[in-house]
Amino acid sequence: MPARSLRLLSGLVLFGVSVALLVAADLGLPSWDALHQGVARATGLPFGWVVNLVGALVLLAWIPLRVRPGVGTLCNILVVGLAADATLALLPDPRALAVRIPLLLAGIGLNAVATGLYLGAGLGPGPRDGLMTGLARRGISIRVARTVIEVGVLAVGWLLGGTVGVGTLLFAAAIGPLTQPAIRRFAAPAAGLTASPDGARTPYTP
Repeated sequence: MPARSLRLLSGLVLFGVSVALLVAADLGLPSWDALHQGVARATGLPFGWVVNLVGALVLLAWIPLRVRPGVGTLCNILVVGLAADATLALLPDPRALAVRIPLLLAGIGLNAVATGLYLGAGLGPGPRDGLMTGLARRGISIRVARTVIEVGVLAVGWLLGGTVGVGTLLFAAAIGPLTQPAIRRFAAPAAGLTASPDGARTPYTP
């Protein structure tokens, strides 16, 4: 358990760092982060606070779906946004495309590794993951649930001023193939986790 807890926390911190890199790159965000950024711009709240608040609100949707959160779920709500804000405070505001592109690529790669760590710990999915898997348990295909949720979230984020661009498309195309081997690599034997081909174990990603 101590090793799994360390894996969980390190994964969540790195996940927050990866989100901050994607925000700093300013080339397009994953759907949920576009929503977070849009809400932050509309309300004036810090980006990381919005990440955590949205996670808590999504967790409420688990109640009618009868999905039980784990310790990893609660840690996700508390840690990711704080790590993202702390990283954004340290990052410069890059202007040159030659800097922003590497930030985007690093953010995508780190996001996959971080997801492998925190999901591989087997201590509970993030709020957004649990929403999709909860709908799947009610007979809705993961692919359908994921697509409807992600497209809807992205549309709202874009309308609120979240950044949507080439980075959004690149993240959507790359995160699944990158995350699947990361989960296999870091999965704790006691957790019994596998990465499913339909993306049920991918992060709160597009």
